[in-house]
Amino acid sequence: MSGGEAGDFFLSISGSIESADFYDISNAYCKYAYQFGPEWSLIAGIEEGLTQMSKCSNDARRLAVWNFPLDVAFKSTNPHGWPQLLLSIYGLDGFGHDVIRGYGACRLPLITGRHEKRRIALYVPESSSLMQQFAAWLTGRRPELIDIGILATGDGRELTRMKVQGFVNVTFNVVLKDFFQLGYDNGERQ
Repeated sequence: MSGGEAGDFFLSISGSIESADFYDISNAYCKYAYQFGPEWSLIAGIEEGLTQMSKCSNDARRLAVWNFPLDVAFKSTNPHGWPQLLLSIYGLDGFGHDVIRGYGACRLPLITGRHEKRRIALYVPESSSLMQQFAAWLTGRRPELIDIGILATGDGRELTRMKVQGFVNVTFNVVLKDFFQLGYDNGERQ
């Protein structure tokens, strides 16, 4: 992270999307993206990506292992709009259709250091009536979010019916530069 303009601070994140445990899934892959406020800019890394397909274990955990690396850096003048990691998990159903298996979101850690195994709940949208549930089962087309950014903002989430489908395990390594010099306090001892 090279020096920026006066008033900038930097956030560097490395880590991995390690694995997910599901309730009733045989394979899965993960699409991820970062969402952040207007005063933030991405200065290194990629804003969105895709893991490989993983076959879930046959034990009770139904574990899908990706060990997919994350490496991104941001700069900002204001902590408002702190970056969030948005996850969309997809997999193949019994008919070979690519279907949503769950959505999850978490704010990137505010404290420097290693953050082991953050568990992010995965939610899948539910049909609002029995007729829609039957049609979804028959056609293989399940309800999906048009914009997963709704997970980061919360606007309109109370109107969406969702159930927990599993959990994703993510590890983060966090470095902050010039954050404390600008007078910000995240509760961490300097």
